[in-house]
Amino acid sequence: MGKVQLLLRQHVGAPCAPCVEVGADVKKGTLIATPTGLGANIFSSVYGKVTEITDDSIIIEAADEQPDEFVPIDVPADASKLDMVKAAGVVGMGGAGFPTGVKLGIDLSATEMGEMDPEINPELPADFKIEHGYILVNAAECEPGLEHNIRQIEEQCDKVITGIKYSMEITKADKCIIAIKKKNHKAIKTLQAALANEPDITMHLLPDIYPMGEERAVVRECLGVNLTTVQLPSAARSVVLNLETICKIAEAIDEKKPCISKNLTVRGKLVGGNEAHVFMDVPVGVSVGELIERAGGIDGKYGEIIMGGAFTGKSTEMDAPITKTTGGILVTVEFPDLHGANMGLLVCACGGSEERMRELAEKMNAKVVSVARCKQAIENKPGAPLKCLRPGNCPGQVKNNMQFKKDGCEYIVIGNCSDCSNTVMASGPKMGLKVFHQTDHAMRSVGHALYRSLKVSKQVSQDIDF
Repeated sequence: MGKVQLLLRQHVGAPCAPCVEVGADVKKGTLIATPTGLGANIFSSVYGKVTEITDDSIIIEAADEQPDEFVPIDVPADASKLDMVKAAGVVGMGGAGFPTGVKLGIDLSATEMGEMDPEINPELPADFKIEHGYILVNAAECEPGLEHNIRQIEEQCDKVITGIKYSMEITKADKCIIAIKKKNHKAIKTLQAALANEPDITMHLLPDIYPMGEERAVVRECLGVNLTTVQLPSAARSVVLNLETICKIAEAIDEKKPCISKNLTVRGKLVGGNEAHVFMDVPVGVSVGELIERAGGIDGKYGEIIMGGAFTGKSTEMDAPITKTTGGILVTVEFPDLHGANMGLLVCACGGSEERMRELAEKMNAKVVSVARCKQAIENKPGAPLKCLRPGNCPGQVKNNMQFKKDGCEYIVIGNCSDCSNTVMASGPKMGLKVFHQTDHAMRSVGHALYRSLKVSKQVSQDIDF
């Protein structure tokens, strides 16, 4: 295993402060850094010795022997379940990284919650009110090519149900809905069996389009209400939790286990083919390169390595460490060479930032001459990440395509959701624009259809009939 690098910021908020010194012997579960504000505890994920502390990380030389035992979280005998989740350093494992102990610190039984603004939701009755408090489990595994969330349902369903019940108890929610894509037949059947005697926990089936796992999309699909770009799910009397986060909650309470490992998917241009390699309970801090080697190694020349998903991930290097929020490692095919052709960038809240799209244009040897923004992409405050007004429901892109044509673009790169990509394709090619999606190289690498014209309906029946 060698060196393990634990970043001091693996969550929303400020970096943690080290509470160990160089030379310290540590075990799995040894507390090594604590929050300085909004944040979450960080623990050693291995047995070993601290060899270096930098401004942004703690580096541990892992011992040759790695026992399964871990140091349990240090909490009083009468600690609440919420205190255990906070002490364990659990964060949103789907990529967002918001401290779960903070998210769960809400009373969803409050009757004044869930009143919908009729201007935002004109399709609802003026007196519409959400009658229950909900835990909404995001099991969409929205980024294409990733499979570790679905695998956890199939193999650890009991832990999923336990984590749900604890989350409901902590927040005083009386209902839970598990949002999962209809294509995942085996996982759905596993859940059906587990929920046979759980009347307060149900499933909602999602279409296989991106971004059904976006937090506000989960609220909209499950509860039928739209949130603004600044509203949290609590405005709809709900808390949205990633499937893996749910399991970490169960581990923190049942086992007093700190958050020291991550499930993830490695796939792409690998020796042996592009099938998904799902690794469970990988120690946080191991390198990208080590996991790629465990998956067979890179097959020849490649384009880039993406940490995260094809839509929202970033390019990375072999020595980069995985964190609590790392969901995928994708090794891509090589980029096409566009020989300096003029390119336009259509920046969307659902995909990469303008910086990421410029990086992709450079890797394709294209010259960026025009930049436009999807009309639904909102910047809540200067410099903040873009938010989509209606994730997954796009009104059209003709105006932006006309701008690209006027600016002399031969190619455009888009990073849009399934529906938005569909609207680009309705007019762009007719104007002579050649379209790349920012995920193309990743999709080709994992054997997934390219994002162009939408082939599936956005509406999915709730009946489970296989």
